[in-house]
Amino acid sequence: MQTPNPDPTPDDDESQSVARRIQRLSLHLTPIPSPLDDGHQIERVECAKAAAKLNVDTDSLSSYMRGKHREIQDRVLDYFNKRPDLQTPVEILKDDHRELCMRQLTALVRDAGIRPFRYVAEDPAKYFAILEAVGSVDMSLGIKMGVQYSLWGGSVLNLGTKKHKDKYFDGIDNLEYPGCFAMTELHHGSNVQGLQTMATFDPITDEFIINTPNDGAIKWWIGNAAVHGKFATVFAKLMLPTHDKRGVSDMGVHAFIVPIRDLNTHQTLPGIEINDCGHKIGLNGVDNGALRFRSVRIPRDNLLNRFGDVSRDGKYTSSLPSINKRFAATLGELVGGRVGLAYSSGSVLKIAGAIAIRYSLLRQQFGPPKQPEVSILDYQSQQHKLMPMLASTYAFHFATLHLVDKYSEMKKTHDEQLVADVHSLSAGLKAYVTSYTAKSLSICREACGGHGYAAVNRFGSLRNDHDIFQTFEGDNTVLLQQVAGDLLKQYQEKFQGGTLTVTWNYLRDSMNSYLSQPNPVTARWESEDHLRDSKFQLDAFRYRTSRLLQSVAIRLRKHSKTLGSFGAWNRCLNHLLTLAESHIESVILAKFIEAVQNCADASSRAALKLVCDLYALDRIWKDIGTYRNVDYVAPNKAKAIHKLTEYLSFRVRNIAGELVDAFDIPDYVTRAPIAMQSDAYSQYTQYVGF
Repeated sequence: MQTPNPDPTPDDDESQSVARRIQRLSLHLTPIPSPLDDGHQIERVECAKAAAKLNVDTDSLSSYMRGKHREIQDRVLDYFNKRPDLQTPVEILKDDHRELCMRQLTALVRDAGIRPFRYVAEDPAKYFAILEAVGSVDMSLGIKMGVQYSLWGGSVLNLGTKKHKDKYFDGIDNLEYPGCFAMTELHHGSNVQGLQTMATFDPITDEFIINTPNDGAIKWWIGNAAVHGKFATVFAKLMLPTHDKRGVSDMGVHAFIVPIRDLNTHQTLPGIEINDCGHKIGLNGVDNGALRFRSVRIPRDNLLNRFGDVSRDGKYTSSLPSINKRFAATLGELVGGRVGLAYSSGSVLKIAGAIAIRYSLLRQQFGPPKQPEVSILDYQSQQHKLMPMLASTYAFHFATLHLVDKYSEMKKTHDEQLVADVHSLSAGLKAYVTSYTAKSLSICREACGGHGYAAVNRFGSLRNDHDIFQTFEGDNTVLLQQVAGDLLKQYQEKFQGGTLTVTWNYLRDSMNSYLSQPNPVTARWESEDHLRDSKFQLDAFRYRTSRLLQSVAIRLRKHSKTLGSFGAWNRCLNHLLTLAESHIESVILAKFIEAVQNCADASSRAALKLVCDLYALDRIWKDIGTYRNVDYVAPNKAKAIHKLTEYLSFRVRNIAGELVDAFDIPDYVTRAPIAMQSDAYSQYTQYVGF
């Protein structure tokens, strides 16, 4: 096998390209027969060919999808179904929504006996299952629960030590200590190391003094702050007094517990200014506020000191040697929020997809002359909108379950490689899934025509509430850059002889494949068996990622000579984002293929295989230019991929109802009249008063 050259010159790349073109031209003169089908002529995909509809055992598929935490999710959903007073109406004022949201969370914890905080550290998979169910009741409720337990509570558990857990755990758990997570500032969101809020140690009183030095440092968009929060985990630069001319030493960003309201009177405490961020595009059940601190004193023990501590005499100690390593360790413990958003975003896509597909099966429009009208899902254009989206929903389900499992393992083992892997995977999946879902919500609305515009059918609220998922817990563009940066780090540091973490280890083999010429024979295979072969699909995804990684590394090296590292990165930014998305798609497909192979029930496995093939081939077709440009796919093969993708969309349409039913989302959760499994139009007309 050819030894990969991790640092080829542009001339090498050009010579390989020339060789590929020469070989490609020679194939026109001397066609090579395909070895498939025992020497028989390559069969062409006939999209019009009749195929038997798959029989899908919906119960078996649903059991496989929902897994071991189905019972607690059903408890949550059943509880809210029996409490109409806790259900969110279609039309509700901001202040009323906030109070309802707090009542919903309090009732869940104190009345229904669901205690999510106990699972944050002990059983994260169970916590995320509860979060998914709660978010399907009201997305604002899901976010409020996440702020209380994953962010405020999680910061105490993950960044504090035993003294903090002993003091705060019960109060956070039972909602006596509602709290906030005060990281983002008016001028700084994604650049956490650039935060300006200061926590200066006063050795005389043994206290930290929390200060907002300017308006740009006001904590902004802080959930739970405007109305309900009594504590805040405040991220600030830890400043220690020194005996030299500097006066203070900046030890980097640390987290501090700061009381913001009196526990008994709920009055704002001295030195703290709280203002309401006001009405938002969505999630108005969450009370986002802005916080300013004016010389607020807190005990030294309120420093969350897992990664850095200050002694009574003002000495700083840490097990980590530098500001950057402490910062990385701190943020590494907060990836649970990203995991939850990726997982929850997939749940939103399930609900929207269920509404759009059920309506598309119900709604009839036009048809052949003098014959009954046909379902709008029988139209190829509607299938093109919704079937690849349904396939993606299944793909995201298994990918985010994998992420939750890896996160749970990380919390148990604290393995360094696993921590790094989860950090990058959570960044990539959160960015990719939330961006795709945001676009799909608009497609679902459009696919349901005028009825999709009715607020009662939920696309508006789902779209508006979900929209911010693309921004909080890390802006998606920034997160994809983190993924690209990690890919380049793996490429530069570990490609030759190093041990790659699990998510990345495919790169070595696929990079070898990239550095050799594409096989001119397989580039022309176009049989359905070949195109539906999971090895072909995964190889294609990984080849694309490897090619993008190799080419961007060359470009960065070239531009850095004249533009510097920052300028080179900015010049190649769109390339880097495409690389990150390509890698994440490769991971998603790999996990989907595994899920198909691990499914024991034959009927469910056949359905999942069909959906997986649609997901893979639709993605390949959407980026067919990349494959054509390097002769990875010949023209006839590209046409075959397109035809087969349309045919698979038609076949998935035939079982779309069963696939949606397998999500096991009751009517009282989807709530949209047009999505009801029976008497949909009747319930819709009753809603408006007929």
